[in-house]
Order: sequence, then structure tokens, then C-alpha cells
Amino acid sequence: MSDPIARPPFDPELATFLTALEARGPFTLTAEMLPRMRQLDVPEDVVDERLRSRGYQRRSVTVPGHLGDPIDLAIIDRVERSGTTAAVFSIHGGGMVFGHHLGNLDSFDDWLLDHDVVLVSVDYRLAPEYPDPYPVEDCYAGLVWVAAHADELGIDPARIVIAGQSAGGGLAVGTALLARDRQGPDLMAQILVSPMLDDRDETVSTQQIDGVGVADRQMNRFAWDAYLGARRATADVSEYAAPACAADLSALPRTYIDCGSAEVFRDEDVAFASRLWAAGVDAELHVWPGAFHGFTSMVPDAAISRTATAALADWTRRLLGDSSPISRAAGRQDGPVTGLSR
Repeated sequence: MSDPIARPPFDPELATFLTALEARGPFTLTAEMLPRMRQLDVPEDVVDERLRSRGYQRRSVTVPGHLGDPIDLAIIDRVERSGTTAAVFSIHGGGMVFGHHLGNLDSFDDWLLDHDVVLVSVDYRLAPEYPDPYPVEDCYAGLVWVAAHADELGIDPARIVIAGQSAGGGLAVGTALLARDRQGPDLMAQILVSPMLDDRDETVSTQQIDGVGVADRQMNRFAWDAYLGARRATADVSEYAAPACAADLSALPRTYIDCGSAEVFRDEDVAFASRLWAAGVDAELHVWPGAFHGFTSMVPDAAISRTATAALADWTRRLLGDSSPISRAAGRQDGPVTGLSR
């Protein structure tokens, strides 16, 4: 067995978390783990109570997904809100194989829920039971429903932002490409946190993050194999499934991208940002030194995590043109909103 190639060091605060994680023993993602990893770790009423502590409320609607099959959307907005506002269409992570659409709400706590927005989280179907194109087509169908029901939801159809982390980031780009190519909803922006974009497993960072960190090369391969099967890393893969292979990135919306310097998706994310710029797209890229995948959620109090969250908060304020978030206007009680445990 050859020695592992050199990689950037982990941030010292983050490395402490990884040391504790490694003490539990090696982790290898298997199909048998997926049912547990798809569950919400806290009851839904606890999620709702935490949302209410931020002045928000939740309801669910069932809408047509891919091929007309039903999927659920969580609609989260400010209590007693009136008038129209922006919408954020959120796609959860989990490699297209696990995760829960109510399980990532804590990731919006310090940069989005201080703004008066309607947050929509889509419960798309998961591989391997529902492989490509189900997940991305479910997401697109949910987005189309939101735009078509803008009046009912109290949103401005010209101010719809799509957001996703990890696999959700890749699905967000795929959905944005579908919206562009099908003359669907006109997106205001896309927010991509450590997006999973490339099925080919060819970058330097995927070789560096092999058996280390949180999401590593093995997990990445497992997820893409579940999603694409034998088509993975072939010319038969659609750009909507693996946006890194998209030939044309022009006319995509304003984009925020971030990732860690010590994570498996680093190189595909940096390359994607460069291609957006080459296509004339307004894009902002941050590569956080020493950061592993999901660091802001797993070690939120680390200095690098606070810096990364503050950068996203600043970009969001500039995007929404909101200089007076509701946290200052409403005097709400501070407190985390979370679904899955960190």
C-alpha cells in the first residue's frame, strides 16, 4: 500500500474534534446504515418549538414531484408576517442517500433566520431506491411549485434563492441548470456550501482526503455509486446530476461558494467557481484554511467556523439588501434552531 499524499493540515481547533471522532474507530458508510441516517434525531415538535423561539413557524404541503409522485415541502416563515418577501429554497445534504429535510435547520441560524424570508425545505427522494434523476427532478418540481404559488406563499417570484450544502449544493446547481434550460423559475441567487459536484473521483483533494476528515473519498464514491450506478464517471452522466461536467455555465444566477482547504470537495468547488467567472457569472468563493467538510455545523464555536458563518451572513445581507434584520427589530429570544444533532 502506497503512502498517502501530503495534504493541508487541519485547523488546530477543528483537529481536536477529529481526534475525538477518530477515537470511536474507523467509519465506513454502508447501505445498512442508511435507514438510521435518514431519521430526524429530535421530534418534530421540538424542531417547531425552536423555530418559534426565533419567531418562525412551520407547515407542510404535499406537491407533485418527479413524474407527478407526491413529495413534501416544509414552509417556514415568520409568525404574523404580512406582505411579500424573498424565498430561500433549501436542499439538504447527505450524499443523495441520507439526511432529512428538517434536519439542517441549524445551518440557517446565524445567517438567514434574522431576515424576513420564507424558507422552503424540499423532502426529495433518496438513492439508491430513487437514483438519478429522481432527486434533482424532485427538487426542480418543488421549485416550480413554489414559483407558481408565490402569491399564496407571500413571496416575490423575482427574489427566489436556491441553497444547498454538500449533496444539496450539487442538487441546487442541477436544479438551477434545469430552471435555466427549461425556462423555469428565474432564480435570484444560489448559495452553495461545500457543494458535491463531480462524480469522477479524479481531483487531488479526493486523493488527499482518503480515510481522514469527516466526509472522505470512500463516502463520496459510495454516494455517487448509489446515485448513478454503473454510469458513474462515464459520458452517460447528465450535467444535472453531476454539474461539474456541465458544458455551459452561462446565465446562472449570482453565486456564493465556500469549502474547506482540507476537504474532499475542495478542488471541484474551486474549479466550478473559476468556470462561473469564465462564463461571466457573479460568484464569490471562500476556501477556509484547515477546514474539513461540515465544519461550521460540527464545530460552530471554532474561530474559523465563526469567520465562515460571518462571511455568509455578510453576503446574504448584501444580497437581500436588508440592513436591519428582524432580530434587532423584534427583540426575539436568541437560541439555536436545530434538527439533527451536530
